[in-house]
Formats: sequence, C-alpha cells, structure tokens
Amino acid sequence: MVAKKPRVVIIGAGMAGLTAANKLYTSSSSNDMFELCVVEGGSRIGGRINTSEFGGDRIEMGATWIHGIGGSPVHKIAQETHSLESEQPWECMDGFLDEPKTIAEGGFELSPSLVESISTLFKNLMDYAQGTLIEQRKGSSEEVNFYKLADKTCKICPRNGGGPEKLSVGFFLRKALNAYWDSVKEQEQIEGCDNWSRKLIEEAIFAMHENIQRTYTSAGDLLTLDFDAESEYRMFPGEEITIAKGYLSVIESLASVLPHGLIQLDRKVARIEWQPEAHRSNGHGCADRPVKIHFCDGSIMLADHVIVTVSLGVLKAGIGPDSGMFNPPLPTFKTEAISRLGYGVVNKLFLQLSSRHDGRDDDYNKFPFLQMAFHRPDSEWRHKKIPWWMRRTASLSPIYKNSGVLLSWFAGKEALELENLSDEEIIDGVSTTISSFLSQPRKQMSFNSHEVCNGKEKSLGSVDENRVKFTKVLKSKWGNDPLFLGSYSYVAVGSSGDDLDTLAEPLPSIDTLESAGSPPLQILFAGEATHRTHYSTTHGAYFSGLREASRLLQHYRCVGV
Repeated sequence: MVAKKPRVVIIGAGMAGLTAANKLYTSSSSNDMFELCVVEGGSRIGGRINTSEFGGDRIEMGATWIHGIGGSPVHKIAQETHSLESEQPWECMDGFLDEPKTIAEGGFELSPSLVESISTLFKNLMDYAQGTLIEQRKGSSEEVNFYKLADKTCKICPRNGGGPEKLSVGFFLRKALNAYWDSVKEQEQIEGCDNWSRKLIEEAIFAMHENIQRTYTSAGDLLTLDFDAESEYRMFPGEEITIAKGYLSVIESLASVLPHGLIQLDRKVARIEWQPEAHRSNGHGCADRPVKIHFCDGSIMLADHVIVTVSLGVLKAGIGPDSGMFNPPLPTFKTEAISRLGYGVVNKLFLQLSSRHDGRDDDYNKFPFLQMAFHRPDSEWRHKKIPWWMRRTASLSPIYKNSGVLLSWFAGKEALELENLSDEEIIDGVSTTISSFLSQPRKQMSFNSHEVCNGKEKSLGSVDENRVKFTKVLKSKWGNDPLFLGSYSYVAVGSSGDDLDTLAEPLPSIDTLESAGSPPLQILFAGEATHRTHYSTTHGAYFSGLREASRLLQHYRCVGV
C-alpha cells in the first residue's frame, strides 16, 4: 500500500504564501514529498502587492518600495528577473524627488534652512528611538547636545510597568519638541504675518514629519506606536528603490515554478477546523488528515498542515466572538497577541493632471514636489474649506519628474475616509487645498536675525487654481477590503516583539504534542506580522514564508519521510 503524501494547504497567494509554496515545491520536487495547494480568496495573486497602471505610468496600489537593497531578497529576485529596468515610466523611477518646496498654509514658502533644521531634529529623534545613532555619541557638540535632550526626554517619559504606562513614539516626539523649544531663544512673531510665529511654523513642519511617519508605520496615531519596539525594527542598508517592471513581477517569478492548477483563485476560506487534542476522526473517513478547511462556497478540503498567511487584520476579525474562523478557537496566548498588536490603514491617492487646452503640458513640469505645513486643527487662521481628511497629508507630488500623475499618502481615519469619498469629492477637496497653497504669489519665510519675512514673491511657475485641473483619480481601498482589512502591522503600546514571535508559533506547539497526542504542526502562521524585526515589509513576509516552509521540511526530514 502506498503511503499518502502529507497535504499542505497554503491560505493566501501573497508574498508569504507564494514564497512558502515555492520553497516547498522546489525543495521537494525531486522526491515529490508533499501534496501542495495554494488557495486564494481573491481573483488575483499578490495580496497586498498590486501593480497597476494610471495615466500611462506603471504604479503600485500596495507595496511600493524595496527598503534597502543590501541583502534584500526582494531586490535579489528583481535583479535576477531583470525587473529593475523598463521602457515604460514607473512610479518613483527617479527615487525621492529632490528639493521639495515646503509651503505653509496661506501660501508662504518656507526657507530650506528653516525646514531643514526641524527635519533634522525629527530624523535624529526617530534614529534615536530606533537605536541607529547610539554609536555617534562622540560626535560634534551639537550631536552631544541632541543626545542630552533625547536622553532627558526619555527619563521624564513614563515607560515602566507595561500597559498604558509604556512610552509611545508620539509622546516621546512631542516631549522632545517641547524640550527643544525650552533650549532655544524666545520665539519671534513674523512682522506682517499675524497668523504664523516661528514656533507655530516649527510645529507645523514637525507635524508634517509625524504624518509621514504615520504612513511609514501604519499607526494612525503615533501615540499608539510603542517606543521600545522601534529599536528592534531592522532596515537593510543601501538605497530604497521601486521596481521598474512592478512589484508584481517578483510575485510572478515566485509563482512561475508552480505547476498549473496548484494555485486556486476565488477560494475564500470560511472556517478552519483543527484538532488541538488527541486526534479524532473528522467524519469523512480520513482520520489521518487532522485539518478541515471550509470554503464560502460550501466545499471542504482536508489537510495535514495549513499555512495561514492572511493579514493581521483578518486574524483580528477572525478571533471575534461572532467569527468562528477557527474551530476550536485559537488558544488564549495566541488571541491575546493578535489583539495587542497594532494594524493600521494606509492608502495611496493618484490624480491625473489635465493638459492645457493649447496642448502644452506646462502644468506637468511646473507642479512642485509639494510639502504642506498646515495650521493646527483648532487654529482660527486655518482655511475653513480645506477638508479635514487633507490636513494630515504631508505631501502631494508627481510620481517622477515631469509626470502628469500626482501622488499623496493617507493613514488612519483619513485613509478610511478617502475610501468612502466619491471621485468628485476627492478632486474638489484636493483642488481646494492646492489653491490655498499654490494659487497666489508666495512670500518666503526665512527667520533670521536680519529678516523674518522678506516679502519676495515666489511664483513657482504660476501654478494656479484656474489651470490645475484633474481628469481622474485612482485610490487604494485596503481598509474596507474584506481580504485584508488594512495595510500592515506595527507594535502597538501594550504589545511587544514577543507578540510577533507568539503569532509565528505553530499549533499545536511542539511542547504540548506528547501530552495532547495530537498531530503536529496542523496550523502554521506566516506573513509580515509574524516577523519580529522586519514586520510591515514584503521582505518580512518573504522571510516568514521561508521559515514555515523550512519548518515543515525539517519536521519531515527529522521523522524520516
């Protein structure tokens, strides 16, 4: 009698799931070790990777950047598949655009020196939180003073005892900003500009960087982002780049080795039954396969092992009292980790600029890389017609030099609101915002001992509300998509890196096998939210897929299969 091969079902055809499938298939194809299947609830592969086109340009609706090319497996695959070059223009193909123009609400262009001073302060504070500047303590006197400020901030911030007393990144940043203000001279008021003081401008620039950080981390509020966990997060060295042929080219490369039919699309899972205790017959005469997967179409699939790669957002919904995604429910240590970890929403908004009636595309090459410094939400000077969902957006810029496509990023409740707005409402809100910043000649704020507001008009190519028109928009909708329910994970206040490790633990755990008598490794977990140091990234998802595939390979080699 021929022994049945272990059946491995991978739920999700994103980076983690396809990496695991690729590893299992290529490592075992010579001896045909596993019966392998990938089931995907949607109509496409890629998961939170979704390359598309807009305005003739290749864009990314989801994952966008290779975060450091030194040692990145994503970069290696993109190189090997010749995906880093393309004749078609692509999003951010010239990297981060140089020389952004930072303009304060009301049309005041801020001098680069003023912006740079606060930008440097913010960057140093984040580097300090992430532990990347510790070795520079023997630097200049300015650096020493900065570390004294940061160390003092940490000492006065509550950070012990866990729970609500743990230090958040948001609290640390604001305490440090206040400490910075305490260390500088009395703030000036701008002559002739009653609605801006230097302190208000500095706070607006600082808030702009906080909003950028919200999109980096997916934390809708930095007060929910754990400070201590920042030092565990790791970045690859080298530049950050986008993929010329699209991020989907990496996914397609992973999937290309799999035989036709191994990936099944439109197979949404409703429930996973497993056997945490002594194995019983599942009622289908297949007592040797302990896991039963129920699909929304009523069909059933049996498996020895299931690798679950769904998002943390789906897991959070799946452990709810009315969900029943797992039967029996996951153990308490697992559900508590899922509940504590943070998971947020980040969306991208693309807008197509219309060309002029005379056929010239002057608007394209005159639209700046615009950074926006807004008044405080409670300020009497704020532009009343700018919608609230635009006020925590840091920038609006062409996706590459002279492109007719503009891009803006949204996080948190603003990102969710964006999903509910019509195209007309979006165009109206963005146009109103642009007109407040770019429609009139600007005066440059520079703040120095001789000159506060020099009165020199800046035209920036005379971009005005009568000429800047949008023909269409495209937005991502990760928050309300039932297959994702958000964008990526972060370590929230009250959680820690231990929770990421806990989420990655397979069930039943190896330690309980002998006493429980149940088959091992029935449910394994992969995805970016299961990687302690590279969570929130595609390479973190990649590593997690390798980890779980290797776990199964090692298990069967150990028991002699």
